[in-house]
This record gives sequence, structure tokens and C-alpha cells, in this order.
Amino acid sequence: MKNRVKEKLKNGEQVIGLWMSIPSPDVTELLSRMGFDWFVFDNEHSPLDVPTTQMLMQAMSDTFTVPLVRVPWNDLVYIKKTLDIGAYGVIIPWVNSKEDAQKAVSYCKYPWSGGIRGFGPRRPSILDKDYVKTADDEILVIVQIETQEAVHNIEEILSVEGLDGFYIGPMDLTASLGILGKFDDEKFEKAVEKVFETGKQVGVASGIHGMGLTDAMRRLKQGFQFVCVGSDLGFIENGALSILRELGRLKYL
Repeated sequence: MKNRVKEKLKNGEQVIGLWMSIPSPDVTELLSRMGFDWFVFDNEHSPLDVPTTQMLMQAMSDTFTVPLVRVPWNDLVYIKKTLDIGAYGVIIPWVNSKEDAQKAVSYCKYPWSGGIRGFGPRRPSILDKDYVKTADDEILVIVQIETQEAVHNIEEILSVEGLDGFYIGPMDLTASLGILGKFDDEKFEKAVEKVFETGKQVGVASGIHGMGLTDAMRRLKQGFQFVCVGSDLGFIENGALSILRELGRLKYL
């Protein structure tokens, strides 16, 4: 197994991708052929579950887009089931301490690499007979930074061996800061800057959820390596809004 996204991040390159939540292989198949580096299938805040996510990944299996999953929680069972259906990496929510980060890494690694992931690589071992020899090196382990507590503990969190990157969740972070949705607030920008600079110092890849295309482009210019530039639902909404505005028929029910 070769993880192109992890390789690019290690080389200091920037990668862009989409947040996926529509349980349709047609949507995944179409968008995965357009040049995005990665998709994150959201198993935390969407209808997607493990069987559906596997089906969606199968629809993109012959493309260069790398399938990743945001798991519902920092939990061994969720993570091992996600990896055993063929995810190339996981984004793990609610990591607020060094201990949380250590658990996250251990759930993604097999015992011979210091982890506690159980042995049962069902789908990936079908696709790659040498999967278990390379998985611990190729799986992308990214922790989500989305609270004041995580920002306060960021040096300890990002010092954990085996961690590949962080991903800032702007909505939850602004909520934790008491400024929900105020992305231009100084408190939010200072928190983002602290996390970003700490990541640079320790050599951990930096990620963030772009809040619209303009914001995503700003974050790429800022130097973030792993940036979400949109979503499957967003593309449908924006396309429909554009046409309806042109026709003067826009109505919200």
C-alpha cells in the first residue's frame, strides 16, 4: 500500500480535498475523477456508516484520490473497523490532550509497531497482499483540534510519536472560544496561528477546514498543507443557487 497523500505531506507539499457526506457511489465516482488529492468521508456528522463508506471507497478505487475517514470518536472499535475497510487514514475528533493523541496513534498501529490495532485487515489485504507489512508506515493519523483545551495543550499533543498531522475544525473551535462562527475574530485567529506555528516547529503536517473557497485559498497561501476546499453537498447547493439566481427564480422554503 502506498499513500500518496502522506508522501506529499512528508515532502512539504500541499494537498486539497473534499468533505464527503452523500451516501451515493455515483457522486463519489464522479468527483474522484476530477483531480482532488483526497476525500474525507464524514462518519461523525453525517449519515455515513462503515458499510456505506466501504461502498463509496470502492466507487473510487481506480482513481488517484486517496480515501480518508473522519471517525465518529477517538475509539479503538471505530478506528479499526474503518481501517479494515480500506481507509488510507483517519481524522480523529476531540483530541484534547497528549493522552488522547497517544490513544489515537495506538489505535491505528499494529502491536509490532507499538499499537493495539487488532488483526483483521479484511478489504485492504484483498487489494494488497503485503498490506500488513506497510500499513503502519502508510496509514495517515490526523488529530482534530477543535477546543480551547486542545489549543492550550497543542505542544504536548503534537509531540506524540506516530502522529502525522492536525486538522483544525473552525466551527467547533469558535464554539469553544465562545464566538461561534466568527472566523474573523482575533481570538480565533490567534488560536489558529498558535496551532499552525507549533506544527511547523515539530514537523507535523498542518490541516484546516476551509470555510468556503476564499478562506481555503487564504489558508493555502498561509502555508497550510492539508486543506478542505469544499464538499459534495456544497457543490450541489452552489450549482443550484447559481442557476436559480441567473433565472431569477431563487426561493428558499
